Amino acid sequence: MSIISDKLQLLPNNPGVYVMLNADGQIIYVGKAKNLKNRVRSYFHSNKKPEKVEAMVKNIADFYYYVVPSEIDALSLENNLIKKHKPHYNILLKDDKTYPYIKINLKDTYPTFTITRKIQNDGAKYFGPFMGGISVNNVLDILNLAFSIRPCDKKLSNVKPIKPCLNYHIKKCLAPCSLYVSEKDYRENVDKAIDFMNGDIAKTEKLLKEKMFSASANEDFELALKYRDCLTGLDKIKLKRITALNKFIDADVISYRSNGIYCAVSILFIRRGIMQGGKNFAFSSAETDENVISEFILRYYGKNSDIPNEIITDGEIADANLIEEYFKTELGKTVYLFHAKQGDKKKLADMAGDNAREHLDTAIGRVKHKYDMTVSACQRLKEILNLSKYPKRMECYDISNISGVDKVGSMVVFTDGVKDSASYRRFKIKTFEGADDFRSHQEMMRRRLERLSSDESKFPKPDLIVIDGGKGQLSAVKEVFDEKGIKDIDLIALAERNEEIYTLFSKDPIVLKKSDYCLQMLQRIRDEAHRFAITYHRNLRGKRAMSSVLDKVNGLGKVKIRALLEYFKDVSGIIKATEEDFIKVEGIGRKQAQEIIKTLTEEGLR
Repeated sequence: MSIISDKLQLLPNNPGVYVMLNADGQIIYVGKAKNLKNRVRSYFHSNKKPEKVEAMVKNIADFYYYVVPSEIDALSLENNLIKKHKPHYNILLKDDKTYPYIKINLKDTYPTFTITRKIQNDGAKYFGPFMGGISVNNVLDILNLAFSIRPCDKKLSNVKPIKPCLNYHIKKCLAPCSLYVSEKDYRENVDKAIDFMNGDIAKTEKLLKEKMFSASANEDFELALKYRDCLTGLDKIKLKRITALNKFIDADVISYRSNGIYCAVSILFIRRGIMQGGKNFAFSSAETDENVISEFILRYYGKNSDIPNEIITDGEIADANLIEEYFKTELGKTVYLFHAKQGDKKKLADMAGDNAREHLDTAIGRVKHKYDMTVSACQRLKEILNLSKYPKRMECYDISNISGVDKVGSMVVFTDGVKDSASYRRFKIKTFEGADDFRSHQEMMRRRLERLSSDESKFPKPDLIVIDGGKGQLSAVKEVFDEKGIKDIDLIALAERNEEIYTLFSKDPIVLKKSDYCLQMLQRIRDEAHRFAITYHRNLRGKRAMSSVLDKVNGLGKVKIRALLEYFKDVSGIIKATEEDFIKVEGIGRKQAQEIIKTLTEEGLR
């Protein structure tokens, strides 16, 4: 504490970012401050603090700080450091559900609506998210049937007219590829479709009814039924309209509840005056109550997020003006933060609050269990295996091959006991022929350790490396450690047969009970490495086999085969692809697409 006491005396009054460290030198919390001296000192004063803050303070062994020119700079730096280091006591959000959006790029000659689960800063328009009973596929059907917007996404600039496909004959497309519609007339339909997506439901409903009656009068009953199904989908959307709100309002309604240790946040999504649904989050955090909503907003919204025009809360938002400025300068979006105190917006905020309270009551057990399975398991693992430090970043390696062919390796990463799939890496084993598990591990580890000095930003140094194997694999990798002079990374191996843990400090393996959370965590990372390696191996083997099949297609050279494999990502994509799918690939025409399908059929793949 004397080190901290001395540093507290030297803190400046400037705005900045402070970083708290534990006894292992690992970052456990990152915060921002208008005044570094006042903010950092407040953690160590004797006044009573919330239990979750007290728990963090007990683990602080040291700290450092950055002085920045302004509060907005502090906000930006804090955000970047939290994303990079993922400190345990900050709000870290992981939402496994990615909801669908509908996208249209108006820069295209004949733009089309497509479904996506990823928002990009590409100038396109995005509508969504679609959840809570509103089917994105039903909305797409409405767009196609009501406005005859083409369903395919083939590039149509400077195209030669071709024979129209089935979609033209069933009234789902105006066939711009056949030049049956002018760009001007097609754009008029696109504008009407966008009006519908912006909330103008009445005109679309009228149009669909007219088309349904017309199809019925012409005794095209199958088409009339499709129009009727679209009208049923419209009714579901109308039911979610919040009549008291402006139909053009785009807002997220956020509320927070806490029991002093754990927190729950609920978000309701309102797009074009329609309640789309919501999300709930539960977590533990060292933030004080008045800062939780502010910190949650900063963690939740990023550059590629669906950012609304307005964020409504049921409580005061700390640094609201600063956050609005951050959205504008860093994310290029004008957002208004609004504390609802009365009226319809207050009712929505109260609804979000009820959701948050209910979620907190049901989620506490899950949050505690997750903590036991992850962070607590990592802490115990350090003690059980006599590790040099807490294994915040664990990397596990596995090898996959069949008789030495298509040898591959996998690296999977767990942070605080939770998988971090964005950090996974794959390796092709290149330096020798045949099957040799030991040499494969050595090659992979050499290539990994070389990244420590050359590219640590993308490949941060792990605290613990886990090898899928036994004593032999551990010894082989240890040779590479010695060769590279690595002494500050812990190394173990997990043998699958009896789940024995081999370390460098004992001849005998460590055997844990099957119910032990430490063993279960090691099993999860080992199984994930195995799955990732097997998937990569199968993909390579499948591509090699598919390449030999595609070689039999007349006029299909290596460049086009490579383009097909890259476009469809995996073999199953090629096997399931339609003629229309194939002609989307650069260089593949309709005649060649038909030849590909014919060859796949002859080879028994379709």
